[in-house]
This record gives sequence, C-alpha cells and structure tokens, in this order.
Amino acid sequence: MNTTSAFNTAGARPLQFPIPANVYAETVVSVKHYTDRLFSFRITRPQSLRFRSGEFVMIGLPNAEKPVYRAYSVASPAWDEELEFFSIKVPDGPLTSELQKIQVGDTVIMRQKSTGTLVVDALTPAKRLFMISTGTGIAPFASLLRDPDTYEKFEQVILTHTCRDNAELVYGQELVAGLETDPLIGELTGGRVTLYNSTTREDSARMGRITALIGSGKFYADLGIEKLNPETDRIMICGSMHMLKDVKELAESLGFHEGSLSHPSTFVVERAFVG
Repeated sequence: MNTTSAFNTAGARPLQFPIPANVYAETVVSVKHYTDRLFSFRITRPQSLRFRSGEFVMIGLPNAEKPVYRAYSVASPAWDEELEFFSIKVPDGPLTSELQKIQVGDTVIMRQKSTGTLVVDALTPAKRLFMISTGTGIAPFASLLRDPDTYEKFEQVILTHTCRDNAELVYGQELVAGLETDPLIGELTGGRVTLYNSTTREDSARMGRITALIGSGKFYADLGIEKLNPETDRIMICGSMHMLKDVKELAESLGFHEGSLSHPSTFVVERAFVG
C-alpha cells in the first residue's frame, strides 16, 4: 500500500490544456494506492458545492481540449471539507488510465452538479439498513456511514463488501474501523455498524458472491440476524452490473420496492456506477 499525503503543490505538473468553462478545478490533496487495481484520492472541495451523502459527481482531468468525464461517488460525507474518491484502475480506460497517475498538487476537474439515488431520503425509515457493495461500489457507503443522518433514520447498519482478493477489502475495513473514533459521528456508531466481507477469487474466511451467501442462508447465520424483511429493513445497492441485477431481483422477490426522492420506498440502486 502506497500513500502520498503531503499537500505541497511545488511539484504539481503544469496544465497541458486550459480549464473548461463551468467546471470546478480542484487540487489533489492525497493519494493512496491499495492494490494494482484500486486507489483512493482526496481533492479540495469547492466552497459552493452542495451534495447529499451518497451522491456522485462527474470528474475528469484537464488533459484534452474535450476532457473525458466519468461518474464517481463522493466517498466523503456531505460535511467534509475535502472530497474523497475510491477508484478502480483500468489500464486502457479513457479516464482511469491517466487518473491513476495523479500526484499531490495535480488538478482534477469536476462538473458542478451532484446527483444520485443512494441517499437516505429515498428510503422510508426502518430498523436496519443493508448496504450491499462490490469493489469500488463501497464509495457512496463510505460517505453515508460518516453522516449523522444515517443514524437518525436507522438503528442498525450492515455493510457488505465483496471483492476478488483480500487486499481489495482493506479500504472498507479501514473505513469501519475508524468510525467509532470519528470526532463527529463516533458516539452514534458504537455497536450499530457491522461489516460483512467476502471474496470471490482468493481464499478467505468467507468465500462467495453476496447473493449466494444470502440465498443459502449463510449470511443470516454468520451475522445471527433475521432474514431480510421489508417491514423492518431497507437496502442500498452499488457495484457491478451483475450484482445489481441479482440483488435487485432478490429484493423484489422478498417484497421490497424501489424508491426515489420523489417516492421513497424500501430499496435503492445506483445505476450510474461503473467499476
């Protein structure tokens, strides 16, 4: 794991192209590489930016006359003074092939509007909130887990994170481990957040896709909890398209209904996610 955190713009690379109109141009504050496939970074936050925890923004690099933008969930909560992102590395990806090379002091550009479906206001209140994620789909949940509003609406939060290898689970493990010592929400999270990890390729204590673990009943047995029930539970889903489809079908088979800001209900899916 490789971390670069000193905020010093002296080594920043000069811009090759002018900043487009009507976008934010923000400075990279820190970069942390978890594996050869995953990294996180933090940038300065525009003073005028307002977003709900769980939403995404469109980000890019000032490396072309017409920059490529991709949807990235903001991993930091709405109250944070910086913006955090958790990204996959795609060697030939139009954006991530270059984004993975960013250094402290570099410039990241961002469109000015945030949006997304993974917000607590799109769900009706309930006892338990299940956050189902694969890979970098954990990013919006990193935001929501650090937002006091989540704990005002739900008594218990269960975060699932499924990746190919053990090293890819570290981001989520560090996230949950830091909740109880967080100066803002630490007192709210004690004993209320459970992390449920699994891997699909490398051997680990728990192997398998989350849908298989839920379907077999192992998920409930491992956690010692009652089965998913729309009367008491709400579900948020973010990750691979295959997982989204499977968990959505599972939720609907159990009587859950998809919600939105205009019509809050019992589960929500982030379809803009790629990674």
